[in-house]
Amino acid sequence: MVSAIFLMEVSVRAALGLSLTGMSGLSLVSPAWFQSPSFSYGVFMLCSWSQDNRWNQSCMTFGSLKDMPGLAWKVSAATLLGGWVLLAISALLLLAWALASRRLYPRRGSGPTPVVQAAAAASTLVGLLVFPVTLASPLAKEVCEGSSVYYSGTCQLSWGYATAILNAVLTSLLAVIGWPRMTTSQRTAMPTPRDTQGITLESE
Repeated sequence: MVSAIFLMEVSVRAALGLSLTGMSGLSLVSPAWFQSPSFSYGVFMLCSWSQDNRWNQSCMTFGSLKDMPGLAWKVSAATLLGGWVLLAISALLLLAWALASRRLYPRRGSGPTPVVQAAAAASTLVGLLVFPVTLASPLAKEVCEGSSVYYSGTCQLSWGYATAILNAVLTSLLAVIGWPRMTTSQRTAMPTPRDTQGITLESE
């Protein structure tokens, strides 16, 4: 019964991890992080359109870090992509932990996944904090009139950035929930110094 409950718990966490990985990937490829009436840009993509025909968009993708305008853009992209990779790894580890035989992994818990999830959340958080510095780049100043570091000018925060923030928060919560901790039964089972002394005297 306990094994079934544990398996269900790990499976649910694995499903949540995979869902967060998908949502995080969607936000990364989205061009809607900062948006003006005729332009929007994200980490790896930017789009422009005429104000009278929004559906006819022209988009460009950054093929590599070298194509990105500015050091802050490159640092943010690298850390956000690193966070996504770590999140995907943690989801796969959770899935493997749930499907693995109990003979191979007899201990309860979720293995190293909380550490990987914490690293993913930290990397994503760094990327999210650095990305608004791109508002001071020549490209952002051209489309977001009057923009500067942490000031978007005529651009508005869009759903891509908001989704990335939500993913970082949920990933942090998953790491906290899955962090190894002692149960009440484990605490009561641990010998106290008095108990240890008593055992030593009896053995003598």
